[in-house]
Parts: sequence; structure tokens; C-alpha cells
Amino acid sequence: MTIDVQPTHSTDRVITLTREENIEVDTIARYLAGRPPRRLDSTTWLATARELSSNLPARLRQMLRRFTWDAGLDGVLLVRNLPVDDLPDTPTVAGSVQRESTVPAAAQVLVGLQLGELIAFREEKSGALVQDVVPVPGMEAFQGNAGSVMLSMHVENAFHMYRPDYVGLHCLRNDHDNVAGLQVASIRNALPVLPESVRKVLHEPRFITEPPASFGDLRSAPEPHGILGGSFDDPDIRIDFESSFPLDAEAEQAMAVLGDALRSSRRTFILEPGDLAFVDNRLALHGRTEFTPRYDGRDRWLQRIFVHRDFRRSRELRPEGGHVLGSAPTT
Repeated sequence: MTIDVQPTHSTDRVITLTREENIEVDTIARYLAGRPPRRLDSTTWLATARELSSNLPARLRQMLRRFTWDAGLDGVLLVRNLPVDDLPDTPTVAGSVQRESTVPAAAQVLVGLQLGELIAFREEKSGALVQDVVPVPGMEAFQGNAGSVMLSMHVENAFHMYRPDYVGLHCLRNDHDNVAGLQVASIRNALPVLPESVRKVLHEPRFITEPPASFGDLRSAPEPHGILGGSFDDPDIRIDFESSFPLDAEAEQAMAVLGDALRSSRRTFILEPGDLAFVDNRLALHGRTEFTPRYDGRDRWLQRIFVHRDFRRSRELRPEGGHVLGSAPTT
């Protein structure tokens, strides 16, 4: 189910697996989940996953390749009807992650590996490659994955020089009322309504971005940067509306105009179990609508992965060539 905040257009970056394709993915994921050492962070297990990912259904691989070539106007890809095994209760602790291989986690990893290489950050979620996004008692108002209030729009880890290229969010359960939605706002949709003068300011290094709350007490000395970068006609975007700040009055006004443009064009996707959304973190911000958790074991449960298209570029921050990045300059 997709709800448009304002009518825009339908995304063509969506694929719903047929029953036969679902069985194919389930068979591969089930085999992978059982491979020793059954640890998602193991280099041995990941090597097996990397090889097996080439056996995913051809139609799915074609759509993933199409998305890496061009993420479309919305900057989001929806893969629907992935296998979701019998699930335990939804976790309720802060920092929850998935380290043991399961069928849903294996399916998500297999798909992600067709986009690039999985990465994680040492200071966030203990550096796990597959992370739980679940509501935590007492953290309802937290601006992060443990909260249940409306989550502000943001580029994932916008402060980091090696932020993810793609953020994958796999729905295992939605909330009881089926109202929690993934919100996505693409700069490609917002750009046409931005005055040229505003765009010029947004390209200038007149903003700073702090680490998000999910990184705990990580200290940084952020360097000024532009919110928009690269091509003036088709720019990348780098902003977190909770952690990014303008350095002068004109920059503040430009940031406000951008916020209005993004809000007017954002879309809300109600994810169902088996839906996997990939957001192009270079082109689009994402957030979440508010929902009410019950803490009864059946609350909303997403699993999240980060993907780099160019794995080599972050090598200086990955000890021994692993998948977990340490701290980085904010340039």
C-alpha cells in the first residue's frame, strides 16, 4: 500500500516477486541461513552469500541492476513478497541487532549484495551488518530507530564521509494499526521548485552536520559543507533535519525553503511483511510516521542494512579489510 502526501507520480522501481520467484529466493536463503558458521558478520558466511546472490531470480537481478544505473525520480526501490519465516517476538531492547543467520536476514543480504557490499559503523549498533529497527520502551520520543514518534527526514549518517549509498529496510512486521510508514523525499522531485538562488546557497559550504543520536557520545568537529553537491542540474543531497545546522541567516533561509520543497513532494510507503525498500542515500532522505507500540511481542520490526557501491573507497577506515568502519573526518 502506498500513500502519497501530495500526488506526484508512481515509482517504476518496484518488483513484486511471483510465487515461483518467492520459492526460488526462499530456497537460496534457507540454504544460506544454514551454512556454517551461521553468523551474518562472518567473512566466510558473507563470501558464500556473495556467490549465491548471483542465483537470485533473473527478473529481480535485472531490476536491481536497473536501480543501480538510475534510481529514478523517487530514489527508492521496492522489492515485495520476499520470504518471511516464522518469527520470534519483536525485540524490545536498545541496540538490538541480528547476528545469527535467519531466512529473512539471509534474503535481505542476498539482495543487498547485488547492489554492492554491506557495511556498518563501529559506533552504531555495535557494528552489526544487520540491525533491528524496533520500538523500545521508554524511548518513544527518541529521534532514531528505537523511537515511535515521527522520525525527522534525514540522509543516513549524513555527517560521515563514507555514509551508505543505499539503506535497505526489510519489513518483518508492521505495527498493529498498520499506520507506520516509511517516508521518502527525493531531491530530484524537490529540485524543480527550488529557486536558482536558493540552489546556489545550498551548494556552498555554509552548513555543518553532527553525528546522530544513534552514534552515542561520538565526538566530532564537523567541517562546513554544502547540502547539495555534484551536478547543479542533478545534485546529490546531504542533510539531516535533526543534526544539520546553517552557519548564517541566508543559509538558514535556504535550508527552510528546501525543507518545504521536500515535504511537499515526499511519499509515504506502508511496508508489509516481506517488503524490502532500498533508499538511494545520495538522492533521497527518509523518515517514519508516528505509531503506537504495544510491547506485546508483535510490534513493528524492520531489519536494516547499509550498502556501498564502491567498497574500496572506505578501505582506510575498515581494519583488515572488514566491513565495519571506524570514525571518520566529516569532510
